[in-house]
Amino acid sequence: MAVTEEDCEAMIRVASDSKVKLMIAYRLHFEAANLKAVQMVRSGRLGEPRIFNSVFTMQVEKGNIRLKKDLGGGTLYDIGIYCINAARYLFQDEPIEVSAFSANNGEDRFREVDEMTAAILRFPNERLATFTCSFGAADASAYEIVGTKARLRVDPAYEHAGDLTHQLTSDGKSRKQTFPHRDQFAPELLHFSECIIEDKDPEPSGLEGLADVRIIRALYRSAKTGQPAKLGDFEKIDRSDPEQEMRRPPVEKPDLVHATPPSGKS
Repeated sequence: MAVTEEDCEAMIRVASDSKVKLMIAYRLHFEAANLKAVQMVRSGRLGEPRIFNSVFTMQVEKGNIRLKKDLGGGTLYDIGIYCINAARYLFQDEPIEVSAFSANNGEDRFREVDEMTAAILRFPNERLATFTCSFGAADASAYEIVGTKARLRVDPAYEHAGDLTHQLTSDGKSRKQTFPHRDQFAPELLHFSECIIEDKDPEPSGLEGLADVRIIRALYRSAKTGQPAKLGDFEKIDRSDPEQEMRRPPVEKPDLVHATPPSGKS
């Protein structure tokens, strides 16, 4: 949404004062595999959710905008935010304390930003979320939510150009479910259009974006100081609802215009 909490709050305030709609482009709030994961947690099928763990990594070529600090680059801002958002919507809560460690292998491409950051988020009721994100590792995109009765692994979890897969394990038995590739961007546009036409509040809202940015800022503070960072109270957010799922046929990857993918490979 923005790089600082202050900018997020200003965007929310101006949008409200001007009576215009503000929505954050979180495509996974409309995507079947992630919404199904939310539904499974809410239903109690996993028991009490206790642990969230995720890995989101890729190789980012030198010169990519993701590596430019003054343009909002860095692993947490670019891909760690997916892990943070997933932990929040699966636990249906906000973290109260966070810790982080950043690492850098010294390559020239990582002069301005962290190469890798690992984080721990403490949620109310003594639940923990952990994740690692990196710009210098092979592609990985998965999360696992572990409850007192069962565990669910979504792998891949955050991709937009392929199938997503659930693996539910309970009583030593596993069952897989594949969610076919769909257009993840059209549903965002359709939802936002409906909110404008019908004068409804969008979900995800600006408050949802602010919630993630304040966590990212706290994680970078922790990585810098070597100390945990506490988070204050935060306004309760109406979470993504499984009924928000919208199905649209998959589309081919579009040609990039004056841009290259993170790996630099066309």
